[in-house]
Amino acid sequence: MTEARTGAQGGMETSYGFRQVADGEKQELVNDVFHKVAKRYDIMNDVMSAGMHRVWKDAMIAALSPRKEEGYRTLDVAGGTGDVAFRIVEASGRKAHTTVLDINGSMLGVGAERAAKKKLSDNLDFVEANAEKLPFEDNSFDAYTVAFGIRNVPRIDVALSEAYRVLKRGGRLLVLEFSEVDMPLLDKFYEEWSFKAIPQFGKMITGDAEPYQYLVESIRKFPNQENFATMIRTAGFSRVTYTNYTGGIAALHSGWKL
Repeated sequence: MTEARTGAQGGMETSYGFRQVADGEKQELVNDVFHKVAKRYDIMNDVMSAGMHRVWKDAMIAALSPRKEEGYRTLDVAGGTGDVAFRIVEASGRKAHTTVLDINGSMLGVGAERAAKKKLSDNLDFVEANAEKLPFEDNSFDAYTVAFGIRNVPRIDVALSEAYRVLKRGGRLLVLEFSEVDMPLLDKFYEEWSFKAIPQFGKMITGDAEPYQYLVESIRKFPNQENFATMIRTAGFSRVTYTNYTGGIAALHSGWKL
């Protein structure tokens, strides 16, 4: 089985990490991963990024710069635990309304509990649905965000087209995702950390290394920065750019519906 990254033409829809699966099989396998890690999702992200995911998400919200006005609506996809949604609402002065969408009910349950504890429930709603078939009307949202979730969607091109459909004219897409490291020494270190350390830490934390093995393999298979930017343009977005974080370990992709 090749470990090469998929390109702008696709391939993630039948790639469960380094394993090839039948068309239509991936979603159920991914769902099982996130049912297993839902209660420890923040710990998982800390392990996967050595804690840097918090800094990257803060940078994502700074780039979004949510408007501090009533009626500003955002959609956060694959964001069940609410990590990004909470940041958006707080950055808007608790004016924005964010819909958190996730295909995994376990993740959404964690997010709803956290929202209630933070007294943010009035600014949020939680929807269990598929990113490839959004249950919203055209031109509904001012912004669409997804952090570390797009690579788990089988048909990424379909999800990007759906993002374009539900955004208003002038709306913005922001995708934060693990990407291709562009510094040789860091690349070697991160490869060793990913494939040797992360699954072992995962096993220590949850008693199960398999979900973490899938997650690190999915990072390695995901299209690199240029190829993913091409996919965003193909979906119809304009002014597509990306910013590398920490040498390309993660990248923030931006596109506009103009």
